[in-house]
Amino acid sequence: MLSVLIWLPIIGALPIALLPQVTGKQARSLALAIAGFSVLWTIWLFTQFDLSNPGFQFREFFPWLPLLGLNYDLGLDGLSLLMVALNSLITWMALWSCSSEIDRPKLFYALMLLVSGGVAGAFLAQNLLLFFLLYEIELVPLYLLVAIWGGEKRNYAATKFLLYTAVSGALMLAAFLATVWLTEHTDFAYTPALGETLPLAGQIILLVMLLVAFGIKIPLVPFHTWLPDTYVAASTPVAMILGGVLAKLGTYGLFRFGLGMFPDAWSVVAPYLAVWAAISVLYGAITAIAQKDIKRMVAYSSIGHMGYVLLGGAAMTDLALTGAVSQMVSHGLILAILFHLVGVVEAKVGTRELDVLNGLMNPIRGLPMTSAMLVLGGMASAGIPGLVGFVTEFLVFQGSYATYPLQTLLCVIGTGLTAVYFVILLNRTCFGKLDNDIAYFPKVTFIERFPAWILASLILFLGLQPNWLVRWSESTASTLVATLPPTTPELQTPALPLVAELTRAPQVLD
Repeated sequence: MLSVLIWLPIIGALPIALLPQVTGKQARSLALAIAGFSVLWTIWLFTQFDLSNPGFQFREFFPWLPLLGLNYDLGLDGLSLLMVALNSLITWMALWSCSSEIDRPKLFYALMLLVSGGVAGAFLAQNLLLFFLLYEIELVPLYLLVAIWGGEKRNYAATKFLLYTAVSGALMLAAFLATVWLTEHTDFAYTPALGETLPLAGQIILLVMLLVAFGIKIPLVPFHTWLPDTYVAASTPVAMILGGVLAKLGTYGLFRFGLGMFPDAWSVVAPYLAVWAAISVLYGAITAIAQKDIKRMVAYSSIGHMGYVLLGGAAMTDLALTGAVSQMVSHGLILAILFHLVGVVEAKVGTRELDVLNGLMNPIRGLPMTSAMLVLGGMASAGIPGLVGFVTEFLVFQGSYATYPLQTLLCVIGTGLTAVYFVILLNRTCFGKLDNDIAYFPKVTFIERFPAWILASLILFLGLQPNWLVRWSESTASTLVATLPPTTPELQTPALPLVAELTRAPQVLD
């Protein structure tokens, strides 16, 4: 059941890349069909998933290299289910966003499918070495996707991304090897609280290594410097993958391996993580305000919003951790639609500069539908009620305030700053008077419009019906929190009752 999500994209990439009779148009159609099937397969997994079971389901195990402790071991729980679904959806939407005139289309679509298969495998792997291998598989395809099809300074951005991610992988591998060797395990099978037998000082050292490794991948301040260059240089489909999916490998790794394997050490460093989260949120928002390139502005916004995820993990409550997992999905959807729409604007208008763009909401000569979708994406990112961004951020803040009130308030200020830079972006881009010297912009086609419609529908639906998002990860979040040292009972607030109360129909008063 799970191997399909890994091997279908990888095997499907082979005929696209290697068969000479496959044309560029056929390569696009085949890639879309494979990605679409992955989405349908993921939906089927949702229908078969047991919400009452907090453990791993649909387990697959095959001895691979037992002498090295490396086995093909897959499993799915509430955390990985949402991440696999996000990967399948964003990959499908990114392929829809590809230009029909792209250079070397066969290689491009093959590399996109390889990235999708590798990322899905990382989310499903239950062996530490297997996770590392799949974590690294996407590195070379993404480097090529940025270096070959990127924009200005693409070689510099791709090399920077490669170096940072290589350091991330090296630190993670060192932490995994040290954990298994020091605990004297015979293989690299993942088990919760794997390192709890180690002295606390040793746990903290290994956890810090994982924090730096995954902090680079997310990225968090000060390991973020590769992000704006890479996101801006990447083409629209690749930027959607980078921001919508790849960053989640970092937060997933923090929760699965950092919190999961070293709960005692996590509780010790949690106050510092909350401070780190607040710094990332404020830095990302303030830096975004100063940008003139709307794509770079969206890229910096990603840094701040991933800080909310770290804050939820640091709070160590059911509610905050459930909100953090939901925020990962929310962030992926919002960032994907924003990068897609920025790509449409650049393709039709020819620029991303705020000082040049104006009046795109013009119903006759502008891009009214694209502008309307951009407004929706900006509102969702700013946490406007009724959209998915509000629900996930509220859960994090509600769950973290009792534990870290100051850090939570600083992050709330960050949401206000998010509204500031998106008001700047939307005011200068969508509103105002369109320059009369500018001719009519080309019409946006159905293919260009389709990803925005799908993502906008999900952003709105999950904002109005958050139970459809929250319920999948609640049992997994509770299991992770249960491994932590005891905390005050009042802090353990179930997520679903609160969400149900928020979304309950209002009562008519006599």
